[in-house]
Amino acid sequence: MKGKLYGIGVGPGDAGLMTLKAVELLEKSAVIAYPVKKLGEDGVALEIIKQKVDISGKEIVELLFSMNPDDEVRKRCRAEAMDKVCGLLDEGKDVAMVTLGDVAVYSTYMYIDRDIQKRGYETEVVPGIPSFCHGAALARLPLMIGEENVAVCSLAKRNNEKAEKTLDAVDNLVIMKAFASIPAIVEMLNARNIPLENATVMSNVGMADEYIGPLDPTREYGYFTTVLIKKKV
Repeated sequence: MKGKLYGIGVGPGDAGLMTLKAVELLEKSAVIAYPVKKLGEDGVALEIIKQKVDISGKEIVELLFSMNPDDEVRKRCRAEAMDKVCGLLDEGKDVAMVTLGDVAVYSTYMYIDRDIQKRGYETEVVPGIPSFCHGAALARLPLMIGEENVAVCSLAKRNNEKAEKTLDAVDNLVIMKAFASIPAIVEMLNARNIPLENATVMSNVGMADEYIGPLDPTREYGYFTTVLIKKKV
């Protein structure tokens, strides 16, 4: 009998924010898999679950998802990761692949879920709390309220034009993967006469060096940085 693959969102960083279902499935799964950009590096999601789940008797597997700009290299890494997961499922082992935040929000896991299903395996997606939801709660700010709307975009590839068009169209904008694009965000706000005070930075939420506060162009922010822009405060 084949095993089942679980894609599990473990939340933004605070292990106390993992769902009960996530903990239950992690405890019952024989294999814990976690994505890495380079083999041998620490897995943030893995470190989070160690605080709530005893993994000492489990098989721990790292899955390489390269960030190489060559699309063929990235595709090859995903194919190799899928082959490794399928091999474990064929052995009858349930595999829990952990990912930061929510599985449906810019998650590595979603690259393989559909293809694993196409190969005839059963999968399940378990949601987690996204970093911007946790960050907004810590900042005591609504992502949207009343008749407002909100959009989420990424500046991982520094696509400023798309972010600018989105900002013009909505009341509130969540910009993820923004750590290297703070100057561009400042320029975007200044061009629209939106005060910098209307932007809240949510950096490394739930981690030791967490920062929740106003956008300071002179400050250095961590890799996991999100910016919430509210056009009306």
